[in-house]
Amino acid sequence: MQPDINQMMRSVQKAQQELLKAQDELAKATVEGSAGGGAVKVVCAGNFQFQAIKIQAEAVDVNDMGMLEDLILTAINDATKKAQEMGEKKMAKSMKGVRPRPGLGF
Repeated sequence: MQPDINQMMRSVQKAQQELLKAQDELAKATVEGSAGGGAVKVVCAGNFQFQAIKIQAEAVDVNDMGMLEDLILTAINDATKKAQEMGEKKMAKSMKGVRPRPGLGF
């Protein structure tokens, strides 16, 4: 049976539109990563653009800057993980209903 090329093209175009919409929504959505019980917080958009960092005074000890650096890295990694999970869910949702065609290589 011959595949319907027009139907496949419409399906691909729809998928592209859904992906663009999802990417736009991710760029507008934010997540917050934190460390040290909230002593350091980082805000990150779903497109991995970091928007803000908040450090509470008690997290700053000039005699132990390594601790503050570790807290910042932990908060960044937490925000990155949350943004990635949000992106995976959004992309999976946008691709729902798009089925690869056997023998077409996608």
